[in-house]
Amino acid sequence: MKTDSGPSTALIADDDEFFRIALRTILKSELGFAEVIETGSLEEAVEQLTVNDEIALALFDLAMPGMKDAGSLEAVRDFRRDMRIAVVSASTRKSDMLTALSAGVHGYVPKGLGAAELAAALGRVLDGAIYVPPEIAARDKSDEVREEPEPSREPESRVIGSLTPRQRDVLVLLVDGLSNKEIARKLQLGEGTVKIHLAALLRSLGVRNRQAAAATGARLLSNRQGESR
Repeated sequence: MKTDSGPSTALIADDDEFFRIALRTILKSELGFAEVIETGSLEEAVEQLTVNDEIALALFDLAMPGMKDAGSLEAVRDFRRDMRIAVVSASTRKSDMLTALSAGVHGYVPKGLGAAELAAALGRVLDGAIYVPPEIAARDKSDEVREEPEPSREPESRVIGSLTPRQRDVLVLLVDGLSNKEIARKLQLGEGTVKIHLAALLRSLGVRNRQAAAATGARLLSNRQGESR
């Protein structure tokens, strides 16, 4: 695909190097992208998205560093509403698909598709459609019962350990009372990057605003320091 202003750029966020190579080939040869940026974690992808406005399509795996679940993409969707976003995952769980769609992504593409099918699915996403694999969408409740149960919410004592190093840095500075602009300056990040990390923190901590995140974070950090003594 090429935009009216010239060749467009795509981003792949997946820690499987060999799959990235295959996907890059499809994006360039079948969909016409002139540039494909490759990242191996959600954090690396976020950094690229905040500095590169030319990215027209971003593809995310669910099983990579920094990706807690498909809901982690909600902050990315809010930050880059001009961009098409799709999950390309080995997971065929209907619950993962529904979580991804609820987060606002434009498609859920199984990795098990052949190259031609995968290119066609991504083409539909680029054309403005919401792609959902028929074999997953058509599953009934009996199929869902046989799937693995949803993981339970992590105990508070383990929440801090589940955060990425950058998310922990943001949380510490948030607890210290710094604004997004001050956090961005302190960590040498873009303010948009800080907003995405903050949105991910709110979800991980199970709170609705930065004030609640600061209060919860202060308690968790204090407890963690006490356990390390």
